[in-house]
Amino acid sequence: MTAVLDTGGATGATATPDQSTPDVALASWPSRAGALVVDVLPGLGVVATCALLALAAPADGAMRWVFTVLLAVTLAAMVLNRVLLPSVIGWTLGRALFGIAVARRTGEPAGLLRLTARELAHVLDTLAVFVGWLWPLWDRRRRTFADLLARTEVRRVPGPERNVRRLVAAVLVGLAVLCAAAAALGYVTSYRHERAVEQANAQIKEQGPRIVEQMLSYGVDTMAQDFAKAQTLTTDGYRPQLVAQQQTVQRAGATTNEYWAVSSAVLPNPPVTPDQASMLLALQGQRGTDPKSLKFITATVRVDFRKIDGQWRVANLTVLKQPQMQPAAGQ
Repeated sequence: MTAVLDTGGATGATATPDQSTPDVALASWPSRAGALVVDVLPGLGVVATCALLALAAPADGAMRWVFTVLLAVTLAAMVLNRVLLPSVIGWTLGRALFGIAVARRTGEPAGLLRLTARELAHVLDTLAVFVGWLWPLWDRRRRTFADLLARTEVRRVPGPERNVRRLVAAVLVGLAVLCAAAAALGYVTSYRHERAVEQANAQIKEQGPRIVEQMLSYGVDTMAQDFAKAQTLTTDGYRPQLVAQQQTVQRAGATTNEYWAVSSAVLPNPPVTPDQASMLLALQGQRGTDPKSLKFITATVRVDFRKIDGQWRVANLTVLKQPQMQPAAGQ
């Protein structure tokens, strides 16, 4: 009796491997995580540093734009590394370091559009409480949610011929230096701005009341000179309004008018900057030349100052409490 052993089924065909089994060339989760750290975290460090420095920089200063441009350039470089570079040469810097690459399920290159869609789909990996990033730990094809949506997978591939470690190290050192330089520049800028604000605050406390006194005071015998002097204490924008008020005073038959500040305070809103400030002043004065008809004056004003060519000038004056005149004692 002869025994017949069935080794190929009825047709004698050989068995084919199960295509659903994980490919041994698939990238491990640690290598993927390491590549992501190299590609993303240093750039995010620069972006976060520049964002904080831009917010802390003076709103009207050039440094805010410098940090904003640096932030935008860093983001653009990260996008180029994660999307354009792998579509051209097959790797990002991080993936080249770990010898892995993104490909379609068929093994073909992913392409620019698919890589872009995959990067955008990583938002789902993050929004799902980072579960998507951990999904490769138990997925048979070691895919994230982004891989599932983009129909991609990450495989182990031969690394580039050039010394990638040296290149990656140079990039990381460069980003670290850039981040440190930006932080140092931001500190110096902030320190100088704070010093300039402190100096402006001290100057306006000292000079503001004197400027207002000179602008509002005039003598009947020196009116032309006093009015001309007052006009030099204002900005170009406010000067026409002051001139109109002076002309009204002249037409009404002016007499000596003298003011002095009895109290003053620098206003916190709007905040003091190196070239602008606002002040609240309580004024007292006297009007007239004849002691028998002399009038005492009280008024409250808000004054906005601007620093032009190193000199503080009145940009606007608002009367909060109209001048109150009282006769001198004994009248």
